[in-house]
Parts: sequence; structure tokens; C-alpha cells
Amino acid sequence: MKKLIITFEYPPQVGGIASYVYNLAKHLPSDEVIVYALKQKGDKEFDVQNNWKTYRLRPYWALVWPHWLRLYFQLAALIKTEKIESLYINHVLPVGYAAYLINKFYKIPYTLFLHGTDIGMAISTASKRQKFIKLCLAAQTVVVNSEFLKNKLLGIVENLSDVRVLYPCPADTFFEQKETQAEIDLLKSQLALNGKRVIITVARVVDGKGYPHMIRFLPEVLKQLPNVVWLVVGEGQKQAEILQLVQKNNLQNVVRFLGSVSVEDLAKYYRLADLFVLLTHKDENREEGYGTVFLEAAACGLPVVAGRVGGVEEAVQDGITGKIVDIFQEKEVVGAIVELLKDKELAHKMGLSGRERVTNYFRWNNEILKLQ
Repeated sequence: MKKLIITFEYPPQVGGIASYVYNLAKHLPSDEVIVYALKQKGDKEFDVQNNWKTYRLRPYWALVWPHWLRLYFQLAALIKTEKIESLYINHVLPVGYAAYLINKFYKIPYTLFLHGTDIGMAISTASKRQKFIKLCLAAQTVVVNSEFLKNKLLGIVENLSDVRVLYPCPADTFFEQKETQAEIDLLKSQLALNGKRVIITVARVVDGKGYPHMIRFLPEVLKQLPNVVWLVVGEGQKQAEILQLVQKNNLQNVVRFLGSVSVEDLAKYYRLADLFVLLTHKDENREEGYGTVFLEAAACGLPVVAGRVGGVEEAVQDGITGKIVDIFQEKEVVGAIVELLKDKELAHKMGLSGRERVTNYFRWNNEILKLQ
């Protein structure tokens, strides 16, 4: 059955949803997959490396309302050209609107993929909530990324007949250490990390990821471990604000902003670090549905410190693969970070446990079978 995956987040863009959708496409039979994604810098060079066809289009009209109606006509044309038999929909609003019409007029079923923050946005008003429920009930299948999200969804939409949990998994590259220790040591030298205890965070610089809290806690961590350096991999709308906080707290020599890093290169940054920290927390209607980066870090043998929210407790086993903390409790957070940086034996044990768990239970080849 030929499937059209529609997404507004896709590589070379870096992010959890982009990684999820890309790996979904990669692990389906390439002759059965077509991807609809947005135009972006570097897309042609990226797409040519893959075995499936990718259309890069602009989904909105500027002057015609509703703006997303352009997407509907684009999908209708692709269905005819590529003989599409099923739609895989990401970004329930507004893509779901177009999918609903396609289903109504062309009888093409759609599977709805929900990632976490999209649910919060989709129920932010009474009108949107009603539309969201309608779109879910019309879907052939609804796929979520955690049991937490499944329970949340079922509390909003009653009588859903087919809801499946498909866990986001690290890309295969995280299980294959291609770089040598010499290459990792060279990268550490280039980043001036020799003799340092290295914390790494990989996440978009947006609300809910705990960046201001981490900056607030760092001075206390430095009192106990003066040689700590914090690497930040990611970009986002709050970046300027976070940079100002770093400067305000005189942490310019401690924090290294690396920007976006490709999936192919990301593993070596995890491997040069001693600890992964992401202080996730609820932000208005948004909360972390899961957290693929926790599994990426674990696949690279890193222990993690994670903020307790949403589906994070499904990605991190508290006390076994890392520590889950209340990010509003400074002593708890600082204590967890300092302990795992000081106690190398404990950190190594948690890192090994995390890698074993991810290797055994979070592989795309197994998860993809849930769609059958």
C-alpha cells in the first residue's frame, strides 16, 4: 500500500518530530513511501541521499482563506500522480483538515500521528477542541508516542477504536560507533574540553526545555565542581533570551552554544560528554510527550538527568538509567547533577543500563511493526 507522509518538520531540520518522521519513512519499504515536506535550506542535497521520493512544497496560500486549502489541492494532485492509498498525517492542525477532506471526497484513509505539544495546541480553544475530536474520530488509526499521551488522548476523545503507541527510537547511527576515540579526543580539544566535566543538552531552545532553570542552577553546580562545562546543541526562538541570561550570570566561559548538529554527527557529541541533562517541564498547555533525546543519550552510554513531566518516565528509568527530578527543587536537581558527575562508577553503571535497555527495546525495526 503506497503511503504519503505529510509533515512540516523534516530533515535537514533538526528536532524530535523531524527525526521521528524521517526514521518512520526510512524503516518503511522505500517503494511504498512518498514524503510531503516543506522547502528549506539544504533540502535537495538531503533528499537525494534517500531511496524514497520527497516533494518539497509550500502548503499555504497567502491571500486565500483558509490558507491550508492549497495543501488540500496539492495532496489531491499527489494522490492521482503517485497512486497514493493511505495518508500518514503529522501536525493534526492544520494538516488534519486537508486529510479529512481527502478522506471525504477521495475515500483515502488517514493515520494520525500525535507527538505531544500538538495536542495541547489543538485543544487550546473550544472550537479547536471540537475539530480535533472530529479529526481523531475520522482517522483510521491514531498513533501516539507514549502511554502517557495515549491516556491523555483518551481523556479528550472518547470511543477511539484504534490507538497505538509507537515509541520514537534513536536513529540507527546511534548504535554504530563510527568515530574513533582519537576523533572524539580531537573534538574535545577543539571545544576546549580537556580536563573538564562535560554536561550536554540536545533540544530546541524553546519554552518547556528548562534552559532558564539550568542557568539558574549552574552556579551552585560550579561551587562543587568548578571544572564543569555545559554544551548546548540546538536552536530556537528563545535563543537570544537564553544568551542574555548566560551573560547576566557570567557563565560565558562555562556554556558553549553549538547550534544545530546533523544526526550523522550528533552521536560523537553525546560520546564526548559525561552527563546528559534536559530539565523538561510543563509550559502552559504544552508538555513533553516523550523525549527521544533521552534514548539517544542512553544509546551512546550516557546517564541522564530529566525533568519529571509527561511521558519522560517512559523514556528514563529513574534510578536505573538516570535520575528524574522536580525541576523546581534546586537542591534535588543540583544534587542529581553533582552526584552523577562525581560518582563515575554510578554514572557508568547507569549509562550501561540505559544503552542495554534502548538496544533491546527501542529499535525502529521493531516499532514499525506496530503499524501493520
